[in-house]
Amino acid sequence: MPVNHDSDRPAAGLLAQSLGSLPIVERPRIGPATQPLPMTMAEVRDRGWDEVDVVFVTGDAYVDHPSMAMALLGRVLEAAGFRVAILSQPDWQSCEPWRQFGRPRLFFAISAGNMDSMINHYTASRKVRNRDAYSPGGRIGLRPDRATLAYCQRAREAYKGVPVIAGGVEASLRRLAHYDYWSDKVRRSILLDCKADMLVYGMGEDAIVEIAQRLEAGETVRDLRSMRGVAYAMGASETPPEDALVLPSFEEVCQSKPVFAEATRMIHNETNPYNARRLVQRHDRQPVVCNPPRLPVSQAVMDRIYGLPYTRRPHPVYTEPIPAHDMIKDSITIMRGCFGGCTFCSITAHQGRIIQSRSKESVLQEIRGMTADPEFKGVVSDIGGPTANMYEMKCSRPEVEAVCRRQSCVHPTVCKLLGTDHGPLIQLMQEARQVPGIKKVLVASGIRMDLARRSPEYMRELVRHHVGGLLKVAPEHTDPHVLDKMRKPSTDDFERFSASFDAESKRAGRKQFIVPYFIASHPGSDLSAMIDLAVFLKRTGYRPDQVQDFIPAPFDVATAMYYTGIDPFTRKKVYVARQLQDRKMQRALMQFFKPENYFEVRKALEAAGRKDLIGSGCDCLIPAQPPREAILARRSRATSQFQGQYVHNPDGEDDSAPGRPSGNPSSRKQSRLGAGKGYRPKDTRPASRTAGKKRHPPRSN
Repeated sequence: MPVNHDSDRPAAGLLAQSLGSLPIVERPRIGPATQPLPMTMAEVRDRGWDEVDVVFVTGDAYVDHPSMAMALLGRVLEAAGFRVAILSQPDWQSCEPWRQFGRPRLFFAISAGNMDSMINHYTASRKVRNRDAYSPGGRIGLRPDRATLAYCQRAREAYKGVPVIAGGVEASLRRLAHYDYWSDKVRRSILLDCKADMLVYGMGEDAIVEIAQRLEAGETVRDLRSMRGVAYAMGASETPPEDALVLPSFEEVCQSKPVFAEATRMIHNETNPYNARRLVQRHDRQPVVCNPPRLPVSQAVMDRIYGLPYTRRPHPVYTEPIPAHDMIKDSITIMRGCFGGCTFCSITAHQGRIIQSRSKESVLQEIRGMTADPEFKGVVSDIGGPTANMYEMKCSRPEVEAVCRRQSCVHPTVCKLLGTDHGPLIQLMQEARQVPGIKKVLVASGIRMDLARRSPEYMRELVRHHVGGLLKVAPEHTDPHVLDKMRKPSTDDFERFSASFDAESKRAGRKQFIVPYFIASHPGSDLSAMIDLAVFLKRTGYRPDQVQDFIPAPFDVATAMYYTGIDPFTRKKVYVARQLQDRKMQRALMQFFKPENYFEVRKALEAAGRKDLIGSGCDCLIPAQPPREAILARRSRATSQFQGQYVHNPDGEDDSAPGRPSGNPSSRKQSRLGAGKGYRPKDTRPASRTAGKKRHPPRSN
C-alpha cells in the first residue's frame, strides 16, 4: 500500500480484496457521484493538493466512463491512493501543456487514446477522416499522427528525469517491429522512437498500480523490468535476459518478407499468459525486450474496477457533445477478452483470449445506479463486450489451457474443451431487464453466431427481449478460402443463424432484422471472391449501408499477410489486393445496387470475365445500360476532382478551394491547427517505390 506522504489526504477503507496482489483504497464518494478527475490546475488546488503523482496524457477527450481508458486507469490509481490529473488532447506544438500541473511526483502515463491514432485519422484509402468520435463536436486534428511519439517527446522536454510510461492500443500493437500501412514500411519498436522508459501492453489496471506503488517505494524504472505485461528497450552494452526467445532482428524482418511472416508467427504463439515466453528483438545493437502478458484478473477484481465511482459523463469543461460518449453512455461492459482469434482484429491481441467476466451482482448494481440518474431514459443501449455472448465461457480443462498455443478456440471448429454454456448470460439478461426503472436492455455488441446456435434458449431470449429491431452480426465474407484466412466460420453458419433468428422473430410476432458486416479487400479476397459475395447479397436481399474496407492494423496476423503475401501459420502464398483500383472495385461490388458504383462494378465484372452478371437476369448485379444517376454521379466526381486543385496562388492570396490555407505562412499554420490538420513526423510519408514512378503520398492530417 502506498505511503500517504501528505497528511491532508483523506482516510479511506481497504477494499475486501486487492487488485491482483496490490491493495486498492476506495475514496469516499461526493454526493450521488464523485467528482471527475482534475483537468486543470484550479481543480487540483480545489482538492487541496500541492502536487500530482501521475499525469495521464491522452489523445481522447476525457469522459469519466469505464469504457474509456483514461477514466478506468485514472480511477484505479485514485482508488489506490494516488493523485491523478488528466491532460486531455493537449496542444503538442510545445511542452507547456505538460507543465500545467507542475512536475509529476511519480510519472507521466502516455496514451494515444482508445484507438491507434493513424486508424483514427485515416481511412483504408489513406484519406483524412472527417470525424473523430473521441473529440468534442467530432472535430478532427485535436491529436497528432502517431500521438504516442509526440506526447512522450513533449513529456521528456517538460521535465527531465520524470519517468515516461507509454501504454494503450497504439503502443501495445507497436511494441515490436511492425508493418505500418500509412508509411508502407516496417517500422521499429515504438519504444525506440518515443523514448519512453517503459511500455505497458494490454489492459493495464494492475500494471499501472504496481508501477505507481513500486516507484512510490523508491524503486527505479529499471527495477520494474521483471514485471509481466511490459516491454522495454535496453542499451547496446546490456545483455538481454538469458531465458528470452530471440526473434528475427529488425534488420532481418525489413529485408525479408518470409522472415517477417515467421516473426509474426513466433510472436502470436507467445500470447497465452500461462505459457508465453519472454521475447527479445534486436534493433541494430539495441535489444527490445517484451515480457510475458499479465495474468487475467479475477472476477472480484473486475467487479471492483467497474464498481469505482465514475460520473459516466464528459468532464464539465466540454460544451460540445462527444460522439463516442453518446454511443456508450448507457452501455455496460460485462466481460473482456475474446477467444475468436480473428486475424484482422486487434481485440484478442490487446485484451487476450481468456474471458474475464464481472459477477451478475456487479452488473445489476451498475444498472440500478444508472436508473438513479435523472437523465437516463430507461434503455440500456448494450450489455456485452468485445463479443456479446462469451460471458463466463472458459476452457473446461485448466491444465490443458496452461499449455495450449491454439490461436482460436472456435476455428476451424469449436474446441471440445471450450465451455459454451449460455446459462449464466441468460440469467443475467433476464434479471437485468427486471430491474425497476428499466424499459429495455439491448444487445448491441457483435454476436458470435457459431456459439449462439448451440443454445436455442439464448436465441429465444435474445430475439424476444434484447433486439431493438436490428441485430449486428459479422459473417465478414462468403468465400471459404477468405473465411479461413480470417478464422471465421462458413457461410452456412450465418445462413442457419439467420434462419433461426427469423423463425424466432416470427414466433415472437416481432419485425426485426439482421445487419451483417462484410469486409472488402481482406487478404485472400480477389475479384472473383467479391463477386460471389455480391451475388450472395443480391440473392439474400442484404444491402449494406456502409462498407468495411480492410485496414492493415499493426501487429495483426492479417496485416502480416497483407505485407508479405504469406500466411504466417501455413507459410502459403496469399492473394492481396494492393492497388487502389482493386480496392475500389471490391468496395463497389459490396454496394453494387448504388447507381454511383455502376461503372466500378462493370469494370470489375469485365476484368473477372463475369459479363454474365451484366443484364436483366435474376442474378445480374447491374443492367446492361448505365442508369442516368450513374452518369450524373460520374460527371459530378470528375468535376469536383479537378475543380480548384491545380490553381497556383501567390503568397498572401486565399485559395479558392474550400478549406485550403492562404499563402501567408502564419495563416497556413493557423489553418493547420484550426481546420483539423494534424502532426505528421517526416518519416510517415511513404517513399517512392521506384525513382521514376509517380506515387501520391497519403494526405497529411
